[in-house]
Amino acid sequence: MSDSTQSTGKAANLDGERPAKRTKVVDGPGPSSSAASSAISHDLNGNATPNAAIDDGFGDSYATDLQGSKHEPKASDLYLDTINRALLDFDFEKVCSVSMLNINTYGCLVCGKYFQGRGRSSHAYAHSIHDDHHVFINLETAKVYVLPDGYPVSDPSLEDISFVLNPTFTVASISGLSSPTHLLKPSYDLNNKPYIPGYIGLNNIKRNDHMNVIIHSLLHVPYLRDHLLLSNFKGKESELLKRFAALAKKIWNPRLFKSQVSPHEFLQEVNRASVGKFRLEKQGDPVEFLGWLLNHLHKDMGGTKKKTSSIIYSAFQGELRMETQQVIVRPDASGNEKPQFDIDREIKSTTSPFLFLAVDLPPPPLFQDAVEKNIIPQVSIYSVLSKYNGITTQASSQNHTILLALIPCHRQESAGQLRRYKCQRLPPYIILHYKRFTRNIFVEEKNPTIVTFPLRGVDFREYLDAPPSHPPTVYDLIANVTHESVAGTTRDKENTTWKVHLRAGGGGGDFEKWFQIQDLIVEETRKEMIFLGESVLQIWERRATNSANANSAVRMHVDRP
Repeated sequence: MSDSTQSTGKAANLDGERPAKRTKVVDGPGPSSSAASSAISHDLNGNATPNAAIDDGFGDSYATDLQGSKHEPKASDLYLDTINRALLDFDFEKVCSVSMLNINTYGCLVCGKYFQGRGRSSHAYAHSIHDDHHVFINLETAKVYVLPDGYPVSDPSLEDISFVLNPTFTVASISGLSSPTHLLKPSYDLNNKPYIPGYIGLNNIKRNDHMNVIIHSLLHVPYLRDHLLLSNFKGKESELLKRFAALAKKIWNPRLFKSQVSPHEFLQEVNRASVGKFRLEKQGDPVEFLGWLLNHLHKDMGGTKKKTSSIIYSAFQGELRMETQQVIVRPDASGNEKPQFDIDREIKSTTSPFLFLAVDLPPPPLFQDAVEKNIIPQVSIYSVLSKYNGITTQASSQNHTILLALIPCHRQESAGQLRRYKCQRLPPYIILHYKRFTRNIFVEEKNPTIVTFPLRGVDFREYLDAPPSHPPTVYDLIANVTHESVAGTTRDKENTTWKVHLRAGGGGGDFEKWFQIQDLIVEETRKEMIFLGESVLQIWERRATNSANANSAVRMHVDRP
């Protein structure tokens, strides 16, 4: 190398720019000389200065110059020993910690913070110089770079970090997630703590436990879970769908650095998509959130009004027939006797789709028992499901409650309706909502009635009016959401706790286990203790006809839009 070349390299280093050895400089004419001259220009003093096209701040054109150089990714590079996996957390929203922008974001593998860009004027470049942290990963492409030099790194030891950032699954890897063999192969985090993928805690950031139980419940529906785990949303899909799929992959990731996941990134998008209706810091209703989430996922998956237009409709949508009969209440002519009820004989029948069935609970007792303790009433699931047998009559009006009372001094008519319900088609997964909360003119009341139910073998044939060719009607429970609060009949949102029971293994017997998850607390629970809670929401799975496939998801077809 000539003296002029050496002096040029020293001057470039003193100016804090990229070392001149990264650019190949050859004396004399030739293609390599012209490429080097186009990449670097010289000022009047002979110092090397990069062209404006190279130093674009937050862009990656700086890497374009490096890709054109002769520096290739090596099997091992410096600074890899400074990576601290215990500080890496890819659950939060991927925005720069300085500019708060989400464009071209990199994560520092030494401290775990997010910074934008890797050009000379970027925040990641400044962080690498000021804090002496040199290894960064692109949060979109999972490529690793060393800054401030800017060259890429290819090392097999970084594969676990890329997998935690973007987990990938295959058909073979998800085939046994619902089988008992899944429980026999626990995973281990960095602290050598065992955990079972899929049955891990979700961080309650502020007051989002009512959304955590819904996330767990939906991601344990095999058909929806498998679709999200095998997805690769890189196109024009909505951000809500992309983040929900990413959260599903993290929850079922067998190679986590810590045995818990924060839903922060997904819930931030929920806040934006719902225009502030569902927020992290506000306690809410899980049933209301479930209805909103299912409809938005259906729309984002390209769903229409057709019953098989999306994964959501194929899994959860059924059909319900409602028979309506008009009731007219008239007082007697004298005004002193009881009113007369005239029932119109005309019965109007309508069929409408449903995503979950609402179940009414009997009212709690008003008095105490002999030992002055509150009676906790119990009712069987078959008793409350009789609403859908097509025989039981429900009285309702526009306000869903009929008041059969009249003012004696006025002659007036109060119109109401008698309704009967029966299912016409049952979906592969039935969502039951127990209407435990009612609102009057003073407060919102809570019904403490306990619903007893078996974990397996609930037959919905009695509540179905369908031909014999209809799929099997025997269902098994896979998720149960319960509500806990202070004693009493008044709903206390400030002291409310939401828990979810999740089935693991399936198939019944000793091979089937149940886990209770409350935020970060995950513990195995006895089967006999599950129905003792105040159930609000349940998801039932249709039992497969073939016993060999009892743990596999039901095969369903989805029309492509």
